[in-house]
Amino acid sequence: MGRFGHWAGLLVAVALPWMTGQAQAAPALSVAITVPATAGAQPIDGRLILLISTKTGTEPRQQVSPETALDSPFMFGMTVDGVAAGQTITIDDTAFGWPTRKLSDLKPGDYTVQVVLNRYETFHRADGSVVKLPPDRGEGQQWTQKPGNLYSTPVRLHRDPSSPQRIAISLDRQMPAITPKPDTEWVKHIRIKSERLSKYWGRPVYLGAHVLLPKGFADHPKAHYPLMVFHGHFPDDISGFRTTPPDPNLQPDYSERFHLAGYNKIQQQEAYAFYQKWISPDFPRFLVIEIDHANPYYDDSYAVNSANLGPYGDAINYELIPEVEKQFRGLGQGWARFTYGGSTGGWEAMATQVFYPDMYNGAFAACPDPIDFRAYTIVNIYADKNAYALQARPSRSSAPPSATIWARSAPPSGIPTIRSWWPATAAARAVNTTSGRRCSGPKAPTAIRPPSGTRSPATSTRGSPPIGRSTTT
Repeated sequence: MGRFGHWAGLLVAVALPWMTGQAQAAPALSVAITVPATAGAQPIDGRLILLISTKTGTEPRQQVSPETALDSPFMFGMTVDGVAAGQTITIDDTAFGWPTRKLSDLKPGDYTVQVVLNRYETFHRADGSVVKLPPDRGEGQQWTQKPGNLYSTPVRLHRDPSSPQRIAISLDRQMPAITPKPDTEWVKHIRIKSERLSKYWGRPVYLGAHVLLPKGFADHPKAHYPLMVFHGHFPDDISGFRTTPPDPNLQPDYSERFHLAGYNKIQQQEAYAFYQKWISPDFPRFLVIEIDHANPYYDDSYAVNSANLGPYGDAINYELIPEVEKQFRGLGQGWARFTYGGSTGGWEAMATQVFYPDMYNGAFAACPDPIDFRAYTIVNIYADKNAYALQARPSRSSAPPSATIWARSAPPSGIPTIRSWWPATAAARAVNTTSGRRCSGPKAPTAIRPPSGTRSPATSTRGSPPIGRSTTT
């Protein structure tokens, strides 16, 4: 179809309803959600998330996946303030939805419906701002399983667009507390109250770490060890470490992210292989930690100080790391530490090395998030006039304003290819669990600020003994 054909088709699509006089809005569909009397005496703030799924067998909230957004349920979100126990809230076409914009646009058919209330709390921060946000409760900022969140028993819906429909749902369930991971021979867990973060957030804030101990740790009580800090997203325990062989009865799954069958088996095989190396006679002895620094905005803090999150970088490096080394006999010297990670963890590993150069002897950063605003994905924030249209010779390629640009390739013609990740962007807006609501105070966030008193890498004076075998004292 030529250019005229495209325009003609669009003109017919726009004009036909007016010409025929038959355009009618779909009959209203709404959901009346009741907060039970057992919810407590205090008013509730939060984000109501309506989930509507064509699938059966599991609850709609358990079908939400950021890695397979198109397979997730329909989601409609609405923020609520000061809701009292016994009150009823209605979700209708005013709620933002994804992938269907309006609730009444659902096609005829049978669905499973569920509602989750992601509860917010009010924080009075040291910068003078007052914000309402969902605190992390040990689940890694996952609203589908956050302890204390209210949710409903799933109900069935037969969507009949020939007449208005109103569904009544009660938030009759509450998500339970997370069971702490038990200590084992190899893996220990530590949790500390951060004075720096508690002062910033106006309430007690805790940091945690999962610690992998080297072979012989208990047999050599005077040995002290180097420390390797593994950065990344929220870990519920040490990852990739398994002391038993792979389960022979494990049914292979399929990884949508990697387009790979049997990925769960591969994970178990690699985790067990790592354990075998870890305990082998010639393997170096050192400590490994993964950090739990989930916060009201996200499942990790990016391990740096920022205007909108507070001094997470200082808290991790000046409070958590020394406590880990104290309890588990770390050497406690910059030459005996390094950071590593991939993706977000790669960015964090590099940022930690840059901002705290005397504390670490190196950073291994695999496929890190953008580390330079001159190449923020494909955008030069300082020089580019438009993040959604790239100037190239001899043509111009553009993306819709709703797109988030994230990758580019350069074919022989020199014209860049722009790709978008709109589904994840729109789904996040429907859920809207990490942005919270600002009540008062200055605007945020602003640029990352290095901690005071640190040297640049060029002026660092740390020593350089090699990291290898443990040192005894």
